[in-house]
Order: sequence, then C-alpha cells, then structure tokens
Amino acid sequence: MPVQAQGDAAGRTAVPTLVVRLAAVLAAVVVLVLAGCGAPPAAAPEASAAELTGDFFTHDPALVTGEAGKPWFIYSTGNGQVADGNIQVRRSSDGVHWEYAGEVWQEKPAWLDEAVPGVDNLWAPELYEHDGTWYLYYSASTFGKNLSVIALATNTTLDPADPEYEWVDRGQVISSKGERFNAIDPGIAEDEHGTPWMSFGSFWTGLQIVELAWPTGLRADAAEPLAIADRKAPPNAIEAPYILPHGGKFYLFFSRDFCCQGLESTYNIAVGRADSITGPYVDAGGKGLLDGGGTPLLASDGGRVGPGGQSVSGNVLAFHYYAEELDGAFRLGLAGLEWKDGWPAVRWG
Repeated sequence: MPVQAQGDAAGRTAVPTLVVRLAAVLAAVVVLVLAGCGAPPAAAPEASAAELTGDFFTHDPALVTGEAGKPWFIYSTGNGQVADGNIQVRRSSDGVHWEYAGEVWQEKPAWLDEAVPGVDNLWAPELYEHDGTWYLYYSASTFGKNLSVIALATNTTLDPADPEYEWVDRGQVISSKGERFNAIDPGIAEDEHGTPWMSFGSFWTGLQIVELAWPTGLRADAAEPLAIADRKAPPNAIEAPYILPHGGKFYLFFSRDFCCQGLESTYNIAVGRADSITGPYVDAGGKGLLDGGGTPLLASDGGRVGPGGQSVSGNVLAFHYYAEELDGAFRLGLAGLEWKDGWPAVRWG
C-alpha cells in the first residue's frame, strides 16, 4: 500500500510504505478477532471505526456508499512516492472490509507542474455525480504555501475494474495564486435550484464558497468566492468544508485545529447551518461561523485521535483519524449520522 499525506496550510506528513503495509496486515488480524464474523448491512454500516478491516489507511476520504448491492468507494489523498502522487482508490462490497483498488492516473496532468511549481501528491478529493457523470475535484498545493489549485476530472464510473474507467482531465476550477484564501479541500453541493456550488479553504482567510455551472462542473462565469466561515484568531485553523443539504437547510461540516501530528493531533469536526447555501451559517447557539462559531460533532475519544477530513454519503460520515492501536498512524473511520432537533449527531454501532 502506498503512503499518503494530508494536512493543513502548514503542510503534510507521511507514513513509510513498509510500516503502513505491516500495520494493515496486523490491524486486519486484530479487528477480525475482536469483531467476530458478523458484518453490518451494506446500506448503512453500524460498525465502529475500529471494526473496519483490510486496507483502511486513508486521509481525506471522499465516500460513496453502495446502494442496491453496488460496491462502496473511497477516493483519498495521494502519495508522492507511488503513481506520481495520485489520488488513491479503495473499494468495499459491504462498507466494512476495504481493498486498495489503484489510482486515478499513473501520471498527474502535466499542467499542474506549471500551475503549482513543486507539486508532489494530490490532496483532498471530492466526488459528485450529476446526470450520469462523476465529477472528481481535487487539490494541488505545496508545503506551507497558498499557491494552490483545485482541478477537475470526469468519468462515467468510479470502479477501476470497469472497462469504461477513464478519468478525463477538465483543467482548473480555481486558483489562489495572488489571493488571500487557499484553494484546497473542495466540497460540492447543489442549492434548491440545482445550481452547483463548491466550498473550499484551509487556514489563511478561512472557508469560501463559489458558484459552479453544469454540465462543465467548472466555475461559473464571473463567479467570485464568498466567505462562509472564519475562526477570527490566528492561525485560523479551519479547513475541509463539506456542505450537506438536509430538511430544507444547508449544513456546513468542517475540520478545525491541527491534524497530521499523530497522537498529538487536535483535529475535530464541527458544524453550522444556514437557510441558504451561501450562508450566513450559525451554530446551535446562534453564533455565526464567520465569527468563530461551530457546534462540535466529533472530537478525540480514547484511542481515536484527531478526527477530520470528513465527507458524507447517505447517512454515513467518513473521516480519518490517528489510531492509538497503530502507534499514531492514520486510518479510516466510518460512523452513522442521525438528526436530533435539527442538528446532526454521530451514531456508533
């Protein structure tokens, strides 16, 4: 299994390939003993993150749950040592046992090297299906800089085993060259009119949102980013926005504080909501997300340290965290989402 790296505006960290391979084998054996032979239903796994088996070593998981017996997929942050730093793909038949399925490309698009000099691995993918086409948004950036690009590719299938599998490069969506924001960590949602919007951002001036257009999936003509969340205190440790429409409102999930420090990570997931996809977003106490607000959703708990980099598919929340049983290595976590008094809550098995 290739190594991966993910992090905030200050940079990314990695785990050596051999260590990850050995950890994957050992972890799978351990969890099989602990979890027994039963497996949760494919439609919505109730297993805790610790009960996942196989190759579950992902950062920034973009989850697509299987429906009607179809496989599950997770695309995640790439690796600068294997397949030219490409986005990684994992597949599961039940949402519990995961297998490495390959990469998006063997070589990333050549234009990225000019747009972001020194770019190595590609980060933080997002998957969105529209009218039979899958849209893959991803980040290209370098350590400690906001010279970043969010780019797009399209495909008709997510499965590398499908003969039709081919990601077609669609170019740049947005760049933060010369800007005060950072163009990484894309998240896609549609408003009540079916118009697509992309949330993004990491540290710098916080989280932004910009209008896109179908069917290209690219930035709408003359669309300018709007601010939707800010910590209002240096170093503005907020990133990885993900907007989920639910019950006539829009819920902004985001990661805050610091990831990528193993068992010293303080990453955690919070949420706010709004009546409009562009905000203003507020937390459960009424504090604006542009003023540092945010309702806690998931934080460190026991051996599960620094959860973040989240996505949602169906009623399943995907995230990565740093595992005490793996000496601080990163891994995938999955949990159910339920709704209480108009707010999301994590549900474990």
